[in-house]
Amino acid sequence: MVIDVLTPALNEEGSIARVIEDVPKGLIRHFIVCDNGSTDATARVAAAAGAKVVFEPEKGYGAACLKGLSLIQSWPESEWPDILVFIDSDYSDFPQEMSRLVEPILKGQADLVIGSRVLGKAEKGSLTPVQRFGNWLSTTLIRWIYGYRFTDLGPFRAIRFESFRQLGMKDRNYGWTVEMQVLAAKKRLAACEVPVSYRQRIGQSKVSGTIKGSILAGIKILYTIFRLL
Repeated sequence: MVIDVLTPALNEEGSIARVIEDVPKGLIRHFIVCDNGSTDATARVAAAAGAKVVFEPEKGYGAACLKGLSLIQSWPESEWPDILVFIDSDYSDFPQEMSRLVEPILKGQADLVIGSRVLGKAEKGSLTPVQRFGNWLSTTLIRWIYGYRFTDLGPFRAIRFESFRQLGMKDRNYGWTVEMQVLAAKKRLAACEVPVSYRQRIGQSKVSGTIKGSILAGIKILYTIFRLL
């Protein structure tokens, strides 16, 4: 199966090459980086590391992901990947664990696989108390409302590309990850989680690293869960 990787990146020149280089050799075809308005050398560093780079000036995690998707869909359908993997560009995820993430899809056991930092080993301080509470609350609501059991809204995830296209993803900022999981539940996709490791990111988070970002993300995540009812 053909596997492509997509990551949004905003001022991640210190980490992006390490993310790209740590992906298991021979596992993926393309690593797509969407530069989300960086003012540093993120795009140049990513390209030098072998990534395909696209640009989305509108700030937003979802906006960047959708821009990367538009690149893939501009190719002939015969060149579309079988599996699309999402990973953060700040080196908080462990790219070496990507094989574990895609294995249930390769075996025909799942359409969507979430890398759970809750089930795995998260380095001390890598998940803030606000993040842990937000994950618990969000996944509890998803279980109660939609009947799907998740433990995390982790960014490191893999999805069968055909299934991903069926979701009709639209969110352009903080609601991207939860929107994918809620839509997968509504579409009754086969979903599972695998434990993944997590560490403190390189640089400061644009979301959990600020009070404003944490509050806005929390509001958007809860809004998205109920909006999709």
